[in-house]
Amino acid sequence: MDKNKSIDGLSTRRSKTAATSSATRKTASKPRTKTTPKTSKTTPPKTTKTVTRKATVKATTKTKTAKTTKTTKPTKTAKTPKTTTPIKATPPTLIEETPGSVTEDFLKPVQAFNFDEQSGELKAADPSEITNQPKKGKKMKKPISKKRKIITSILLVIVLLILGGLIWLIIWGNDILARITGGQGTIFDLFSENYVELKTDANGRTNILAFGTSGYNMEGDEGNGIHDGAQLTDSIMVISLDQKNGDVAMLSLPRDLKASPTCTATGKINEVYWCNNMEGNDEKAGATALMDELNTILDIDFQYYAHLNWGSLVSIVDTLGGINVTLDEDISDYGWTGAVFQAGEEYTINGEQALGLARARHGTESGDFSRGASQQKILIGIKDKVLEKSLSVTDMLGLANTLGDNLRTNFSVEELKSFAHLTYDFDFSNIRQISLLEPEQLMTTGNINGISYVIPSEGAGNYSNIQAYIAKMFSSDPRVYEDSSILILNATDQAGLASNEKNELEKEGYNNIFIDDTLNNNYEGDYILYILNDKKPGTKKLLEEKYSTEAKSANDLSSGIPTNYDFILIINKTNEK
Repeated sequence: MDKNKSIDGLSTRRSKTAATSSATRKTASKPRTKTTPKTSKTTPPKTTKTVTRKATVKATTKTKTAKTTKTTKPTKTAKTPKTTTPIKATPPTLIEETPGSVTEDFLKPVQAFNFDEQSGELKAADPSEITNQPKKGKKMKKPISKKRKIITSILLVIVLLILGGLIWLIIWGNDILARITGGQGTIFDLFSENYVELKTDANGRTNILAFGTSGYNMEGDEGNGIHDGAQLTDSIMVISLDQKNGDVAMLSLPRDLKASPTCTATGKINEVYWCNNMEGNDEKAGATALMDELNTILDIDFQYYAHLNWGSLVSIVDTLGGINVTLDEDISDYGWTGAVFQAGEEYTINGEQALGLARARHGTESGDFSRGASQQKILIGIKDKVLEKSLSVTDMLGLANTLGDNLRTNFSVEELKSFAHLTYDFDFSNIRQISLLEPEQLMTTGNINGISYVIPSEGAGNYSNIQAYIAKMFSSDPRVYEDSSILILNATDQAGLASNEKNELEKEGYNNIFIDDTLNNNYEGDYILYILNDKKPGTKKLLEEKYSTEAKSANDLSSGIPTNYDFILIINKTNEK
């Protein structure tokens, strides 16, 4: 057989080589850029593995082929019969490349191919069909686990609940503060770091009118067994305080006190608020009218008012877990409120008992005056309990809600915050409870046109003595409001020492000073101070500071020295001042 003869339609290797060499010579003289290589249908697909393999074969068997940039049309060859056995790709052999080599042209660009089983050809893959191929420089996202989704959902719900709770608290708190203060401020004012100074009168004191009603609600509605006088102010109290030294004085007024003509024929002080707020929708008008009337009677300039519904006393005291009270007189109000107490004994009472005590005026020594004193004791008991008890969040919310429904004031939110802050500096154990019956009988009862009233002892409408007494008791100087009696004894042989000391004390504002000598000279120190009345703490403090000594008990006094004074000051002979 002739080796150059084709077998089964296949061209001989020699003729293929000759054709290739001939084509190379023909195209050598033509410019590279003007020729477009023609490829036959059997041109090998441009996959990385296949191209590399054929390039390797050409490089090893056609080493003598001239370099060319033009591809000639190859001789037609018979189609390769289909085979079901897959062609196993061999690893590519690394070939050293030189510029313009055949290997360089076949190795780039790299492209993905798919195998067509019908035609037996490799075809370029559609880029859209290439899936799950990570892009260079980007990380694949990890799928979110079911557990992680659950945790994320729970956290989201918690955040939403917290935000919702805060929004509800702000709205709820603003509503309460708006009701209490008449819309003067918001809940955000409570969180400011600054404290405003409370308004004061000409004497530097802040005077607050606190009055209570026992109506069905703060709007004055009646019903559910509430009596027709539910909006009458059956408790009227004046609270006067000094912001600088923490002095606090409280005065209660009887509900039957004769007042200026009102909207009724009776004309009592407890009708003034109701006459100016009959519909329950003008709190300010009713409170202002009552303040004006009390200014006429007491000559006090009021800066604030606080209106409390006494019906809320039950829930307030019960929320605090009860309060402690110690009364100054016996109360046996069996047939009315059921309040029964003994003087000097401390009681722990609940809400119902506190309300009964606040209303008790029968079975008492002084009727409405006794009831006013009891109401002062209740307020002090509430204050003490609030300061000593650690209230839970539920308790605080309950108290705030109760006060929101049952308290009305003309304080702004910032002023309320300042007032609450001041309570920490006040010595509430020394609150002065002022009476218009003791030690001076400034009021009495009388009958006018068949109606029983409480009137000034000087006569109806004559308030001069009452006003003078109130001016003294509402002073911020303990030398004035305590009005202590002082006995000065000279224990030396030098005459005139007690008289000179009296003159000096009077210049400083002391009154009721008496002088004498003492035969007993067994004293140590220049000045010896004795206190005989423990209800004069302000004067005691001032005298101790002045004489640089600590007051001794009356039990330490020598025999023969009178004890009907508040203080006794002894000047020792070693001090010849």
